[in-house]
Amino acid sequence: MALDQDLKAEIVAKYAKKDGDTGSAQVQIAILTKQISVLTEHLKTFKKDHSSRLGLLKMVGKRKRLLKYLRRTDFAGFTELVASLGIRAK
Repeated sequence: MALDQDLKAEIVAKYAKKDGDTGSAQVQIAILTKQISVLTEHLKTFKKDHSSRLGLLKMVGKRKRLLKYLRRTDFAGFTELVASLGIRAK
């Protein structure tokens, strides 16, 4: 359930801090959020796809850790990102 290159490039362009920025926490969180939503829709159709469900849980855990890091280091960026992605984060 990988994202196509055009969609990923669009997400990187929107959330990158500078040109060529693909590794910042904001970009990683945005890409993971899109992958999670795509995989969630897949699992609504294919309920017994347990390997994809395991991958989804790993992605959610990674996004949670990245959000925790971003909240600790850049709270203003964290609140802006959470609002723009429409996710709930503690």
